[in-house]
Amino acid sequence: MDITMVIPLFNEDESLPELEAWIRRVMEANGYSYEIIFVDDGSKDNSWQVIENLARVNPCVRGIKFRRNYGKSAALNVAFHAALGNVVITMDADLQDSPDEIPDLYRLIHEEKYDLISGWKQKRYDPISKTLPSKFFNAITRWISGIALHDFNCGLKSYRREVVKSIEVYGEMHRYIPLLAKWAGFSNIGEKVVEHRARKYGISKFGLERFVNGFLDLLSITFMGKFGKRPMHFFGTLGTLSFILGFIILVYLSIAKLVYQQYGIADRPLFYFGILTLIVGTQLFVTGFLAELVTRNAPDRNHYLVEKEL
Repeated sequence: MDITMVIPLFNEDESLPELEAWIRRVMEANGYSYEIIFVDDGSKDNSWQVIENLARVNPCVRGIKFRRNYGKSAALNVAFHAALGNVVITMDADLQDSPDEIPDLYRLIHEEKYDLISGWKQKRYDPISKTLPSKFFNAITRWISGIALHDFNCGLKSYRREVVKSIEVYGEMHRYIPLLAKWAGFSNIGEKVVEHRARKYGISKFGLERFVNGFLDLLSITFMGKFGKRPMHFFGTLGTLSFILGFIILVYLSIAKLVYQQYGIADRPLFYFGILTLIVGTQLFVTGFLAELVTRNAPDRNHYLVEKEL
C-alpha cells in the first residue's frame, strides 16, 4: 500500500465528509493505493457515526474510537501501530490542512528518500494570540533540538513507514515527533511550505496551556533522549560538582578558623551555603545511583533500533 492517512479528531462531525471526499479525489487522481484511519478521540458529537457511514461507502476508510478523550498523542500512537502504508501522512480533521499537499509529501518520502517531512504553515489564518507564542515556542525548540524546522507542531507531516513503527508518542509528545525521530536515528528530516486554510467548522481545541506543557515536554524528551539509558551521567555529574564545591567551601572556612583564628564562622552565610551544596550534591548523586539501578533492571534496557542485518 502506498499511503496511510492518519487523522485524529475530536468533535469534527461537520468537516469529515468533505475531508474524506477531498482525500479520495486526490488519491484517485494520482493512482495511489491508500487507507484513511480516522481516530475518534472520545468525541461527544456524531463523529463516530459519520466515520461509520464513510466506511460503508469507501472501503479504504478505517476507524478507531476511544472511550474517552486521551489527546492527540495517544490517537497518533494507536494509528501509527495500525498503519499499513509505506508512507504515513498525518493531517488535522478541521480542513485547515489541504489534501492537495499529499502528492508532494509522498514524493519527498518515496522518491527523495526523506525520513520525515514536516509542514510549515508560512502564512497562517490564526489570531495573533496563537501565532506569536507559536513563533517563540518553535525558536526555543529549534535551539534545544538542533533541528532546523520552522513549525514543529504542524499537523501535516509525512513519514517513512519505519519511522512511525520505531517511535512511541505519549503524553503530549506529538509536538516533538521530529525530535523523537531524530533520537531514534532518523536524521534525514525536511520541511515543506504548506497551505494553511481558515477554519470552516467548529472551534479550536487547544488553549494557551499547551505552551507551558509543551516546554516541559521538550525538557523531558531532551533529557530522556540524552540520558534515558545513563541517568548517572547527568545526576552524578551535577552531584559531584555540587559536593566538590561544598567541600571546598568548608575546607576554606576550616582553614580560616584553625590557621587564621577567624571565629564566628558558623554565623557566616557562606558556611550554610557550603553545607547546602554538600547535602544537595549527595542527594543528586544518590538520585543518579537509584535511577541507574532502575534503568539497568528495566526490561527494555538493551532495546536498540537495528536498521539492517546480514
